[in-house]
Amino acid sequence: MEQKRYGGMNGLFDTNDTSHSPLSARMRPRTLDEYCGQEHILGPGKLLTRSIEADRLNSLIFYGPPGSGKTTLALCISARTKAAFDSINAVMSNVEEMRRLIAGAKNRLAASGQRTILFIDEIHRFNKAQQDVLMPDVESGTIILIGATTMNPFFSLVSPLLSRSLVFELRPLTKESLLTLLERALADKERGLGQVLVQADPKALLFLAEISDGDARRALNALEVAALTTPTGADGYIHITPAVAEESIQKKIVQYDADGDAHYDTISAFIKSMRGSDPDAALYWMAKMIYAGEDPRFIARRIVICASEDVGNADPNALVVASAALQAAEFVGLPEARIPLAQAAVYVACAPKSNAVYLGIDKALEDVRTKKAGNVPRHLKDASYSGAAKLGNGEGYKYAHDYPNHYVAQEYMPFKAVYYDPTEQGYEKKIKERLGLLRRPL
Repeated sequence: MEQKRYGGMNGLFDTNDTSHSPLSARMRPRTLDEYCGQEHILGPGKLLTRSIEADRLNSLIFYGPPGSGKTTLALCISARTKAAFDSINAVMSNVEEMRRLIAGAKNRLAASGQRTILFIDEIHRFNKAQQDVLMPDVESGTIILIGATTMNPFFSLVSPLLSRSLVFELRPLTKESLLTLLERALADKERGLGQVLVQADPKALLFLAEISDGDARRALNALEVAALTTPTGADGYIHITPAVAEESIQKKIVQYDADGDAHYDTISAFIKSMRGSDPDAALYWMAKMIYAGEDPRFIARRIVICASEDVGNADPNALVVASAALQAAEFVGLPEARIPLAQAAVYVACAPKSNAVYLGIDKALEDVRTKKAGNVPRHLKDASYSGAAKLGNGEGYKYAHDYPNHYVAQEYMPFKAVYYDPTEQGYEKKIKERLGLLRRPL
């Protein structure tokens, strides 16, 4: 990949009011046009977009991880609307300050008809009594509340406040969005690093985007550390290499490209380790993927597939555990998701193995694809509707529960075929014994 060069002026920054602010603060988008990411709530025709464009905002709660753009989105919204903007942080604020800001909002509304956006960062830090102070003025529309929280608002905020607000979940920024922000910061001569000569290795930028866990603040601050602490080369440029990026964010680069050979080789090794009943190897390859920033849902899906393909009915609980791990990973997210994922991977690796179900469905699909489609035997056809009896549908069907052991021999296919051949492994041995008794000639 071609290395990009940025800048063309001496010195990192002009002397101005924001020169001592971190890069992430200086590069904060000022308008919605500059805002990057969260297309699921800001895309064309989305509710939030329509509300902003019509300047008909209700109170909002933005819920998402650090660095996903909650505060920035609130600022961009205030710039687009005609409302005044006040902000406080729930960690440092109190009821007295809230009352003062609300009184100012009332005076502003009475004097000029202008509404006020009150942005409360980390709103989950307010206790129930403090949240209740907001209720009358949120209810009356005196203020437009925008609250930002990293905690699930349905657990951390009082129900009356939630019922009067629209809740939007912000997601970790994608790798593509973070790359856009990093490249924008390198090129921006007003607020970014554009005044300095920088040659950035695309692999270094990609590493910062992948290792930052969707956190724009972390990615931009690491980029600034790299630019400020790296000596200028003989060619006059600061060279941000993968090694420099690794040191700037204090995490080791793992060879794991998200869409290349390392990605596919690692997931292949992970699956084959579980199939080969090696829990230690399975944990190692999973750890590599998690460290490199792999989506935990992708890992969970591979465990679910392995639980059916390679364990199958030798231990039916493997699929239950794997499915639970998938749900848990989506619910709690990283870093905690590593624990249920590891539990499921170890369970699948240690379980007895059988691919009989996997082979069986593929044999059946092959027959459906290559052989003449068989008709459903008349005694198996639907007989629940009026007129079915006149067609003879269901005639001769034997209801299994009416017979000893809840089984009766009858034809269920249009031709003879065996697809499922259970092994002697684990629980499947019992299945094989039972089927051996049932599959006797009629």
